[in-house]
Amino acid sequence: MPVQPSPVPAGRRLTWPWFLVVVVVYLAILQGLGALIGVDHGSGDSQFPTTETMIRNGVIPIGLSVLFGAAVVTWLGWWGSVLHYRVPVRRWVRFVPVSMLVVAVLAVNYPNLANQPLSLVLALIAMTALVGIGEELMFRGIGVQVFKRAGLSEGKVALWSSVVFGVVHVSNAFGEGAQALLQAVIVSTSGYFFYLCLRVGSTLLLPMLVHGLWDFSLVSNTVGTDPKTSPGMILPILLQIALIILVIIKRRRIEPAGTRDNSGPHTRATHRAVDH
Repeated sequence: MPVQPSPVPAGRRLTWPWFLVVVVVYLAILQGLGALIGVDHGSGDSQFPTTETMIRNGVIPIGLSVLFGAAVVTWLGWWGSVLHYRVPVRRWVRFVPVSMLVVAVLAVNYPNLANQPLSLVLALIAMTALVGIGEELMFRGIGVQVFKRAGLSEGKVALWSSVVFGVVHVSNAFGEGAQALLQAVIVSTSGYFFYLCLRVGSTLLLPMLVHGLWDFSLVSNTVGTDPKTSPGMILPILLQIALIILVIIKRRRIEPAGTRDNSGPHTRATHRAVDH
């Protein structure tokens, strides 16, 4: 039977070099605006000691980066493809989002949050929700689509979208020093797990939820004038290690049985007729 050509995805075309330009602008909004309107959070252990620092250093610049990402998707005409990514995986992969959601809930520093003003807790919820929306829209939304439409296999789509996600976090070195390099490596693995969440849910909303709640649990340890790290903070670290080991062992059993990790649909200009 003749092989039918796959439909060309709707919307404008965005090559990966131009995607990197988009990422640079995205970073400029986060870092540049943060530097312009941000306030010094002091020399203590707290990243966000007050509601004002949370709003000016986090909510406002991250919120504007979300608007930028939404504007890019709208201009490209990719909303349908970005929000719905129907590429099935084997059942065991469901463990990734389920375990991350459970550990995130358990790892929240509830005692520390209970000692904070309600306005600070609400600002934290808003900021981490915006982080989940903005970063997933940029990297598992636009990024995954860019590499998929370039004809890369699902494995390479996952790899390169996660690498870019991790490299972006090197920009934190301006405020956090050399430890941001280690953070970039860790974040790259997290990006791969968020990609698996996208595959499991077939919608960008699932990695947005997992990402936002994951960050909420982590940042809950660094808010307030005198934050005290919760023992539950060890749980995300242990899960991260466990998921890395699990994915390394089962990396060849992610795709459903009987399927191949084919390249993107529209990169093949011609299709051969195959007789059976």
